[in-house]
Amino acid sequence: MPLLFAAALLGGCSTRHVPAPVVELSEAKSFKQFRDLGKQAQYKVEKGDTLFSIAWYSGNDYKDLARINKLSAPYAIYPGQVLMLQESNKKQTKPVTNSSGRTSKIKANQPVDPPKKQAYGESKTAQKSSVRTDKQNTTAVATDFPSQVAEWMWPANGRVIGQFSLSEQGNKGIDIANSPGTPILASAVGKVVYTGNALRGFGNLIIIKHTDAYLSAYAHNRKILVKEQDWVRPGQQIAEMGSSGTSQTMLHFEIRYKGKSVDPLRFLPKQP
Repeated sequence: MPLLFAAALLGGCSTRHVPAPVVELSEAKSFKQFRDLGKQAQYKVEKGDTLFSIAWYSGNDYKDLARINKLSAPYAIYPGQVLMLQESNKKQTKPVTNSSGRTSKIKANQPVDPPKKQAYGESKTAQKSSVRTDKQNTTAVATDFPSQVAEWMWPANGRVIGQFSLSEQGNKGIDIANSPGTPILASAVGKVVYTGNALRGFGNLIIIKHTDAYLSAYAHNRKILVKEQDWVRPGQQIAEMGSSGTSQTMLHFEIRYKGKSVDPLRFLPKQP
């Protein structure tokens, strides 16, 4: 199974009127070539690129890139075209010191970066999130992204059958196997920025933004229970485990930092 999200963020949910293009790994740029895209202010389009794959690798929302570059659906781009990856008329502001004292529980050797730019959604730079649940405790409502992930939790119960690999063609996340219908949970508080099934090989996919630097992705779901722009709380069920896009029931889970894949096991607590 290919494990690079070469064209993640493709298209959106099934209710969209404009069908999303489908790009397989073999058609797109290699992971090594995309590795430092998150640091660039602009990008020159090459053959096999899509707006959705560029957005995923640069840590941006495809809708933001479309707006910045004045593109409309179906977001056609062409080789040689130069796309802006950041707002050109806005100066980045220094982050405000967090007075809450709340710190991340991830390991000390992990990169933690204060918010520098708005990558997804309409939220302004913020040092903590404002999250509440409704009376049924089934949804989360938030207005700002936190500066750090306070805590990561396992996205599903099960056996880890695929480990993270730094090699160019390696697994860019972990694979967790269990029975069909096993609850898939949000690994941290965040905003759903993509739901869809346009990427062959990954089935029904969810991408959540947690901070201006961190994203998580959940692939092969049997059923998606959230929609784009929903805010979710840690441990909230977002999907059911399935085998869409693969031959085995499992969850493929990724964490990305500024567009770069990182080993989820460095962030998740040890399994009991």
